Amino acid sequence: MKNKRVFLFHEGNASMRELLGGKGADLAEMTKAGLPVPYGFTITTASCRDYYTHLGHIPLTLIDEIRTALRSLEQTSNKRFGDPLNPLLLAVRSGAVTSMPGMMDTILNLGLTDETVEGFALATGDRRFALECYARFIQMYGHVAMDIENNAFSKILQQLNRESEAEHIGQLPIEKLEELISQYKQVILHRAKKSIPQNVEDQLIDAVRAVFRSWSNPRAKVYRKVHKIPEDQGTAVSVQEMIFGNRDETSGTGVLFTRNPSTGGNEMLGEYLPAAQGEEVVSGTRTPFGITYLKQTMPSVYEQLHEAASLLEELYGDIQDIEFTIEKGQLYILQTRNARRTAQAAMKAAVDYAEEGIITKEEALIRIEPEHLNQLLHQSIKVREEDEIIASGLPASPGAVSGQLVFDAETAESWASLGKRVILVRRETTPQDIHGVIAAEGLLTLRGGMTSHAAVVARGMGTPCVCGCEELELREDTKELICSNQIFREGDVISIDGGTGKVYAGEIELREPEISEELTRMLDWADEVKRMKVFANSDHPHEVRLARKWGAEGIGLCRTEHMFLSPSRLPLVQRVIVAGSNQERQEALQRLLPVQQSDFVEIFMEMDGLPVTIRLLDPPLHEFLPKLEVLEGRREHLKMITLDGDTDELEKVDRVMQKVKELKESNPMLGQRGARLGIVFPEIYDMQIEAIFRAALQCIHQGIKVLPEIMIPLIGHANELSVLRKLVDEVAEQVLREERIHCPYRVGTMIEVPRAALTASQIAEHADFFSFGTNDLTQMTLGYSRDDAERKFLNHYVEQKILPANPFEVLDQEGVGELIRIALEQGRSLKPELAAGICGEHAGERDSIFFFHNAGLDYISCSPYRVPFARIAAAQAQIQTSNITKTSQGENKVSSTA
Repeated sequence: MKNKRVFLFHEGNASMRELLGGKGADLAEMTKAGLPVPYGFTITTASCRDYYTHLGHIPLTLIDEIRTALRSLEQTSNKRFGDPLNPLLLAVRSGAVTSMPGMMDTILNLGLTDETVEGFALATGDRRFALECYARFIQMYGHVAMDIENNAFSKILQQLNRESEAEHIGQLPIEKLEELISQYKQVILHRAKKSIPQNVEDQLIDAVRAVFRSWSNPRAKVYRKVHKIPEDQGTAVSVQEMIFGNRDETSGTGVLFTRNPSTGGNEMLGEYLPAAQGEEVVSGTRTPFGITYLKQTMPSVYEQLHEAASLLEELYGDIQDIEFTIEKGQLYILQTRNARRTAQAAMKAAVDYAEEGIITKEEALIRIEPEHLNQLLHQSIKVREEDEIIASGLPASPGAVSGQLVFDAETAESWASLGKRVILVRRETTPQDIHGVIAAEGLLTLRGGMTSHAAVVARGMGTPCVCGCEELELREDTKELICSNQIFREGDVISIDGGTGKVYAGEIELREPEISEELTRMLDWADEVKRMKVFANSDHPHEVRLARKWGAEGIGLCRTEHMFLSPSRLPLVQRVIVAGSNQERQEALQRLLPVQQSDFVEIFMEMDGLPVTIRLLDPPLHEFLPKLEVLEGRREHLKMITLDGDTDELEKVDRVMQKVKELKESNPMLGQRGARLGIVFPEIYDMQIEAIFRAALQCIHQGIKVLPEIMIPLIGHANELSVLRKLVDEVAEQVLREERIHCPYRVGTMIEVPRAALTASQIAEHADFFSFGTNDLTQMTLGYSRDDAERKFLNHYVEQKILPANPFEVLDQEGVGELIRIALEQGRSLKPELAAGICGEHAGERDSIFFFHNAGLDYISCSPYRVPFARIAAAQAQIQTSNITKTSQGENKVSSTA
């Protein structure tokens, strides 16, 4: 059993997902549940890894196991693989541990040869059907196993369809199918220099090899990179008896969602295509009927499907994406997996399942992918009478966007890299388009339905998508999109609304998102569960209001320098910097003080009763002055236009240029900034501290509860914090006096220098809290300049697996994380109640949040829009730690990530 590489469906179960892949494990569970699953077997992911280890070699021991499994399949089906009179035909499909829809390959109708096709025709009594299946097999095998591009086959089929006035292969007459098969064979012989094997066992082994090989195709690699799927998972291969949805008019194929994947509504939503095989629905090459068509034409089969859907939904406790085929009125379930759905659908379904008692609240929280919460923050269209709707399609993935039209994936990727917002338009997308789909802001297809490749991938990525816009005409040769009498060319702007399926001419006005009832419920549950608090990084009153709206429990970082950058305030700051004397600087600071004070008053009022952490000035002063080259240009211009004796403006420019030269540093990141600036120019920090306490006093007199926390940036030595802490306390006494009792302020520091982390016990003596600035801490720990590293070498490091991820996106737990642990341990050894949080960008990344939770941080602080994300992730971290999901309590709920 230890070295077993092939498992019959009834030998597997859900716990074997890592070995059988998502599809194989789910087929095993459905078989155990008594659902009508075509019999078959799964070749394990370990076999795929062995394939790559042994440079594409499939060992004889694996071939022997496949042969043994085939014998079992033959006994069950009463057919023989390769039998010229009663052939067993197979479907060979990929099935990774983590679902990768459309990224890897499938071969259907395997086992047909020049000889067996005749036996198949006799066995079915339908020669036209047999020839159609053979033609389909030759095309799929030629493309997947022999690397011949699909276009070589599709051109031939399109020509014969035109000659026969047929819409698709299922309508071709026998003579045209014979011609199609002959031309397909010629293409293969010409391109591959060999023919398709007439030995069926060779066909099967080649198909298995091709599926293994497809794990490393470009589109699969891109998909794994985007969705952070480990490269070493590998894919399993499922081999099943072939079921023929193209058998006759009482046959067909379809995809069913047990609940609406766009809204989460408790309604079956799906598509059905009569007399067709599954690839035609999934690929989007034909636009299917809604599932109600099946209810109207075969009500008893529809009812069986409904019962199977209910059973699977209860078994998995999640929205299921079910692929099914009907052959001559008999229903077969080919696959089930957790549906790729919008954030709104995931949210609503999880809340509904919890309230229906199918899952617990904790399971509902775990089911939510925090990354998908971005979808709930998508904008929508603010409908106006003047907006021109040029087409309507299916609302495949919500969100609204305006962008420039592009018609191929390469252009989409190229234009997006230049900062352009593009909408990719295709007849239908294929997995080969994945790089363009990733780059595009929106996706529009002329064919395909809610379960097409475009729809599934867009929903998973949170990209607005409209599918099945058949009223549009796409001219790929001239790169034009035609709608009635209008022509839109590459680069023209259109807008799409993936929530309604509408397509608009030009740019449209968008509406800001609102928190849904389901998200509110889920966030309430998250707040009940999570241990860490979630604060927001906000620098202006309007951002603070937004943070409060999204449920922030305080402000974890208010960057005061961001308050100085408005056109009305920047001149005041520049006067402080270029002041020729201390008195002149003090006068400029006194003009800046009431401006700072007014900001703090508004922020304190918005956060009444909640903590507000204000970081004193951090960046070097030169950042507030114009670039030297700009000043030089201004000076030359003034010299040309200045009249004799009128030199005031010129002298002013000269003074600023002199100051810029004085402040120039070889490495500003490591220069005079943060605490160093406050010690050399204490009057600057003095003004800021006074503004904070004056604002606090003003709010206290208005009945506002104020909890200011003053953060000293860039502390590397305890003596720096000792000096500046003393300054804060002195100013507080001067400003607050007897009201100090009503203003329980705290003073702390941002730990962003490695020395601060290593000497945290000394620094903690003067600090009430630590806030880890992981952006700078990462730069200083790894010795990477963020901008330069991301532009020049980080991508190469990640691609070559020198680093597991970009350390500015995902916390470097072994290096930066270890410094955080050291600082916490040292700081709390001196002050056990020392508060500690995080305010770098890592506070909005899920894996990093889990680390911060386990490290013992009290709070995380992220951008206002990431607050809902962080609340969910913090709850998930607590649930993971506590291990309180329903499955941990021994209940028989199947876990599926497929």
